[in-house]
Amino acid sequence: MNTHLTTALRLASAGVPVMPLRKGKVPFANCPACLYTSCGGRPNMKTPGPCQCPRPCHAWAAATTDPDIITGPAWASAWKQAAAVAYHPGGIGLTVVDLDHAEAIAWARRELPATRTVPTTRGEHWIYQGAMPSANAVRDGVDIKSTMVYARWLGPGTGTMTTLPDAIRELVVTKSPPVRPVTVAVPAGGGECRHRTPVYLERGIAMAEQRITAATSGVHATVYRTFLAVLSTHGRCGCLTDAHAARLFAAAQTKGESPRHCADAWTNARTALGM
Repeated sequence: MNTHLTTALRLASAGVPVMPLRKGKVPFANCPACLYTSCGGRPNMKTPGPCQCPRPCHAWAAATTDPDIITGPAWASAWKQAAAVAYHPGGIGLTVVDLDHAEAIAWARRELPATRTVPTTRGEHWIYQGAMPSANAVRDGVDIKSTMVYARWLGPGTGTMTTLPDAIRELVVTKSPPVRPVTVAVPAGGGECRHRTPVYLERGIAMAEQRITAATSGVHATVYRTFLAVLSTHGRCGCLTDAHAARLFAAAQTKGESPRHCADAWTNARTALGM
């Protein structure tokens, strides 16, 4: 039995819902039947409970404490390829404040109550007792991981876990954008076309896909900034099509973003640019 599977079973026995991650901290596509579509769990972001698919779903909805699923045939090959173990913090009433660099850690030490901390590759996870909605990039280098997301298991950490403070909840309230009608349509032509040849646009879309795919943290913020850059460069003359948008959405979804998050980020980027 490999190390990751052993860790997963130990955590599951303690009531922690777990799942395997492949290289790049990306979940396995366990359920092709509902991958990135509406299955009642992670894909449509409407319900915080586990997916009701007949097999382990994808992203956070796959996390489970059931040893028969963890060791079953659906995950047999996944554990052989796994690069890490992830867990669903909100599923056990926890919130992880993911601090991605030294400045973010310094901010947390000034502004947040001390709690259990876990070292990460570039920063720290601060773990609080209490669940809340998740959000990425609530400030520079700070993501909130709780309900309907997964976090890497990096060990139990040190220090005494404390109750989730209102200061963290307020970060998400402040960050959340207003709800707007979702559309993927690109604005009609009318601006000056900067695309002397189709190669210019194709290169821009390919670079945007690569930027999203290469993101290792702050994925939601990276997706938004990438959409903003693409629309500001290519979105006013009518050359950008729904097919181009679909390619960017697909790249974002391979990093765990839902179709709704993609559509919201696209809409917010267009609004920011006055489109």
